[in-house]
Amino acid sequence: METESLARSLAEQPLVAGMLDAHVEFLSGCAQNVRLSAGKFLFREGQRADNLYLIRSGKIALESHDGGRGTLVVETVGAGDALGWSTLFPPYRWGLDARVVEPALVFAIDGTCLRSKLDADHSFGYAFTRRLLNEVHSRLQRARLQTLDVYRAAP
Repeated sequence: METESLARSLAEQPLVAGMLDAHVEFLSGCAQNVRLSAGKFLFREGQRADNLYLIRSGKIALESHDGGRGTLVVETVGAGDALGWSTLFPPYRWGLDARVVEPALVFAIDGTCLRSKLDADHSFGYAFTRRLLNEVHSRLQRARLQTLDVYRAAP
């Protein structure tokens, strides 16, 4: 029975796909596989943002709380999405809750390790940051379209 290396599995994630093998191997030193059960909170608003997550399977709802309206689902993310860039920027705190809505398998990339590798190897840092920026751009576009749909006037 052949076991798949962490780097090989990581290379299949959209955020990482196409990166140099050396960069993927470098990144894999910060990553671990994590299984999550439905209903579990991956993180809570205000807690320290310790990891960047790459979702391999399952669904995770990003939620915000409004005293008047209760819990609002801001977005639901799934396989192939990245989650948690708050781990890269001070004050390293989550701005939302992330609740697992379908059992999930994720790569958890340690934020402290990732930040040190981004600083240590600028070639890796540029390649990774550019890909992450593209992910942020795509998510903002999805949020914009979702907002337009929510506020569309009924005919």
